[in-house]
Amino acid sequence: MLQDLIDIEKLLINRANDRHGELENETAAISWLFNNRETHMRNLAKDIVKSKGIYEPPLVFPTGDKYTVYDGNRRTTCLKLIINPRRAPTAELQVFFQKLKDSWSGELPNKIPCQVEQDRDRIDEILFRRHTGSQNGVGQSMWDDRMKSHFVTRTGKCTGINIADQIETHLKEAKMLPAQRIPRSNLNRLLSAEAFRNRLGISVSQGEFKFIRKKEASLRAMARVARDLAEKKVVLEDIWDVEAKTRYLDSLDQEGILPTAKDAIEKPEVKAVASSSSKPLKRFSAPRPKKRTTLIPDTDYGITWPGHLQRHRDIWEELQHQLFLETHPNAISTLFRVLLELSIENYLARTTLKNVYDNDKLANKLIKVADDLCKRGQIDKKYLSELKKMQQAEKIISIDTLHRYVHSPDFAPSPEHLRAIWDSLAKFLALCLKA
Repeated sequence: MLQDLIDIEKLLINRANDRHGELENETAAISWLFNNRETHMRNLAKDIVKSKGIYEPPLVFPTGDKYTVYDGNRRTTCLKLIINPRRAPTAELQVFFQKLKDSWSGELPNKIPCQVEQDRDRIDEILFRRHTGSQNGVGQSMWDDRMKSHFVTRTGKCTGINIADQIETHLKEAKMLPAQRIPRSNLNRLLSAEAFRNRLGISVSQGEFKFIRKKEASLRAMARVARDLAEKKVVLEDIWDVEAKTRYLDSLDQEGILPTAKDAIEKPEVKAVASSSSKPLKRFSAPRPKKRTTLIPDTDYGITWPGHLQRHRDIWEELQHQLFLETHPNAISTLFRVLLELSIENYLARTTLKNVYDNDKLANKLIKVADDLCKRGQIDKKYLSELKKMQQAEKIISIDTLHRYVHSPDFAPSPEHLRAIWDSLAKFLALCLKA
C-alpha cells in the first residue's frame, strides 16, 4: 500500500462505481450521486467544510496521468464541487456549494492524500471488505443488494461457483490446458455475467456448472480464452468493463471460435411408458403461476448494460422492480413506449442498417429492425411474422396501442394488455439492447 499526495484535479470520479454500474462518463457519475444520495452528499459536504478536509484517503488506481477513484467517490466529489461549484449538476446545488466554498476557513486544498494501489484485484478485495455503515451520510455507505450485484457482475466474485476452477478442470480432463498458468481472477472477471458465460456455451444459472452447447465446441472456445489469458495476449485492461469484454468476445465470434446455434444440445426424446398397473392414474392440479405484478418479469434477459445504456437500464429497472401494473399503469405505459423507442434507436446506432430514416414512424422502424434481425438469424420467420402484426392499428396488441396510451385522453392502459404487449416484444427489445 502506497500513500501519496495527489492533485485533486487529477482524481477521476469512477464512471463504473459499483454503486451504480457503468455510466457514460464522470459527469454522469456525479449526477447519479446527487440524484440518488442528495441528502447524504449535502451532509458529507458540510462535514468536509467543518473538518477542513477528509479523514480517510480515497482508494485510487493510476489511469494514464490521472487516477480513478475506487473508494471515496462521494468524498472526492464533494471536495471537487466545493473547489469548483459550477460542476454541481443543478443550479440549486451550485448555490449550495458556492456557500460552502465561501465559508471554508483558510486556503482550499489542491492536493489530498490517497491510497494508491497498482493491483486491481487487490482493490476489489479492499472494496468487498468495506461499506458496513452510513452514519447519516458522513461515514461509508452500505451497499444494497443491487450494488453488490454490480460488484459481482464486474468482478465475478461470490457467484457461488468458481468459474475459472471449473474451466481449468474441464480443460485438464480434455488435455487442452495451456502450459502457462491461467490468471484465474481475469478469467472470472471476463465471465462474470451469465450472458458472457453463455457465449462460451456454459452456464451456472441454476447453481451448477453445465454446458448449454455441445461440449466439444465449448471446450474449443474455453481453450482459446484460457490460452489468450495465459499467454497475456489479453490482459486485464482488455476485459475491464462490459464494452471491453463484449469487444473481445465479438472478436472471437468473428473468428468462428465461439459456439453457434449449430452446436445446440439436442434434447433427448421422452417416450411414454405404459403402466403395468391396472389402477387409474390419480389426477393432480399443477400449481397456478403467480400473477405478474410488474411489466417486466424477474427474468435474466442476458443484457450486460454497458455505459451507453445508462438511461435504458434505469427505465428497465423501474419497469421491473419499482412500478406495479395495478397502481402505476399510466407511468408504465409511457415508460414502456420510451424504452421501445430507445432500444430501437440503440440497435440502429450500433449496426449498419441503412434503410431507416429519421421521419420513419416507430412501427416502421420496428419492422425494419426485425427484418434485419431475421436476416442475421437472431429471430425466426414465425417471430418476425408476429412482430409485423404489431403494425396493424386495429389490434389491441400493437404499436398503435402504446402510442394511444401516451397521446389519447380517453384510452386508458390495461394491465392485461400491457403484459401481453411486453410478452410479444420482450425478445425483440432484449436483442436491440444487446446489439
